[in-house]
Amino acid sequence: MKNRLEKIRLKGFKTFEDLDFEPGPLSVLIGPNGAGKSNFVSFFRMLSWAMVNEKNFATFVGQHGGASMLLHGGPETTREIEAELTLRSSQGENQYSFRLFYAARDELIYADERYRFSRYGFETRAPWNETEAGHRFPQLITLGGEGETTARVIRLMLSRIIVHQFHDTSPTSTMRRKWDVNDDRWLREHAGNIAPVLLRLYENEPKCYRRIVDTIRLILPFFSDFELEPDYDRLLLSWREIGSDRVFNASQASDGMLRTIALVTLLLLPNDQLPDVLVLDEPELGLHPFAINIVGGLIRAASTKTQLIIATQSPALVDCFDPDDIVVVEREGLKSTFSRPNLDDLQEWLEDYSLSEVWNKNIIGGRPQR
Repeated sequence: MKNRLEKIRLKGFKTFEDLDFEPGPLSVLIGPNGAGKSNFVSFFRMLSWAMVNEKNFATFVGQHGGASMLLHGGPETTREIEAELTLRSSQGENQYSFRLFYAARDELIYADERYRFSRYGFETRAPWNETEAGHRFPQLITLGGEGETTARVIRLMLSRIIVHQFHDTSPTSTMRRKWDVNDDRWLREHAGNIAPVLLRLYENEPKCYRRIVDTIRLILPFFSDFELEPDYDRLLLSWREIGSDRVFNASQASDGMLRTIALVTLLLLPNDQLPDVLVLDEPELGLHPFAINIVGGLIRAASTKTQLIIATQSPALVDCFDPDDIVVVEREGLKSTFSRPNLDDLQEWLEDYSLSEVWNKNIIGGRPQR
């Protein structure tokens, strides 16, 4: 059993005034531009950055324009960000809670931080463990020695909530550069190490590798196979094409081709190499409608192995899912709201229309409003 995000409460972060959300095995966020889908995704990116080292949290805040840009309505309206996450494992319920307050120099400081593990079979939950306040990074990352097993496990669980976004396919993007051949255990969020990961799969997981190649061929019929030859412990994504003896590399790939390779590789990774919670922001970007249908099928299949949260604006991708997968994101003034369609009300509409057509008709919401 993979760990699962059971519930999240988020207050004061960007467009989220006060959100309570319980994601399912697959949650597909739909809504107009600016509704808050990407803001929700960015919270998980902030969380994963913060769990790496003591400097990352401040770096994230600075790169996003300072604390005032992360607070709901700005510091004049909101002075704190609060979050509580509940994650379920095979042994019990793990919870992590923190509160950030606005400080001088446009920073965010951890006002408090709590965590606990409640084992199944007990009537009451375990008491909270509390860390010291007033730090510029989460104290959870400094714990984990003898007697701090709970902190170490929860930090590991949080680090396995991973946002993947393959939007950057510019000439200087990481996917177009050589990468350390030994960095091959996990696919990085930007897929910069995709060539080393593919090489490891070729050598150790040949069936998985063949599935990836065969699926890429469905989308890119000219594609033959990857050419994965390290050069002094560095590896560049390269491939051969049908009917040609040339070797092509990532500098020659179209944006859509790079994103296709990254998405197919990620979604077909072996179960033990997938994140516990996989977050994808607009995976349809730059893909042909036929490719979107295939990616949608891969997402559905992957959701039987790991929990997925998808943010999309693509009607073609929405049609790949069931109505109970859909989460409608809308804006009410400065506030983002989440809701699920009423399945009973939808049933009659779905007899004559596809799910995307029902969405376009604004039956379930999630369309721009005047």
